[in-house]
Amino acid sequence: MKKYFEPSELIINPDGSVFHLHLHPDQLAEKIILMGDPERVNQVAAHFDARQCEVQNREFHAITGTYNGKHLTALSTGIGCDNIDIVMNELDALANIDFDTREIKSTLKSLEIVRVGTCGGLQENTPLGTFIASQKSIGFDGLLNFYQGRNEVCDLDLEKDFTNYMHWNPQLCAPYVIDADSTLLNRIAGTDMVRGITISCGGFFGPQGRELRIPLTDPEQNTKVENYHYKNLRITNYEMESSAVAGLSRLLGHRAMTCCMVIANRRALKANANYKTGIETLISEVLDRI
Repeated sequence: MKKYFEPSELIINPDGSVFHLHLHPDQLAEKIILMGDPERVNQVAAHFDARQCEVQNREFHAITGTYNGKHLTALSTGIGCDNIDIVMNELDALANIDFDTREIKSTLKSLEIVRVGTCGGLQENTPLGTFIASQKSIGFDGLLNFYQGRNEVCDLDLEKDFTNYMHWNPQLCAPYVIDADSTLLNRIAGTDMVRGITISCGGFFGPQGRELRIPLTDPEQNTKVENYHYKNLRITNYEMESSAVAGLSRLLGHRAMTCCMVIANRRALKANANYKTGIETLISEVLDRI
């Protein structure tokens, strides 16, 4: 017997669209480019040869269209892994739940998802403007810990090694470590993006070791993170979504990876708030490779 999803669990708007994203199932492409900034959706869609639809609700802005024969959806998520929880579950519902019967479809669809974003570089080889592909992501947010099966998809050895190295504060969420889809990673990253471990944080200031007027629990966090290495990998960058994108995709049977442009180098104490030209280059590369 197929599972039935009650109206309180899967909320469908009166027009038949999914609750937050306001997309209808037939408006979703199987190749999806995610970004935090709703305005960046227009930047991506400016490359499209044709547009099928455009919808917007709150921070969720979507344009579906075609680019060089590829059917694509450009979708903004807003900031943070909590928003990714909404986006990934609703994308999967659009693809794999029949909105008329409220049951799982007989044939499941696997989506291809690439997050394009900005980040803070943590190494000498990640100066401003560097494109980083997240080979592994460490989630400081704790999101995946709420879902059954997290141990089966996570890198438990790296989790243990990292938490021991950091002398992890038990008051914090337990970190989880997830791999990007290897096939998609190799296709998008190619040979010209830096690969490494990305930390996804539950905030922009304290969780990323930024101190303004409130002192940090661990003032040495960034120094420890910058010096950490696991086998042949270093922690290359901080951002706020890659672990949830990769983790929920793995649990749901989708293929996902994240690539970001460095707009601040925490080690060099430099930042570039005027990064629009660089992110345009990254968008173009992803569109050609997805």
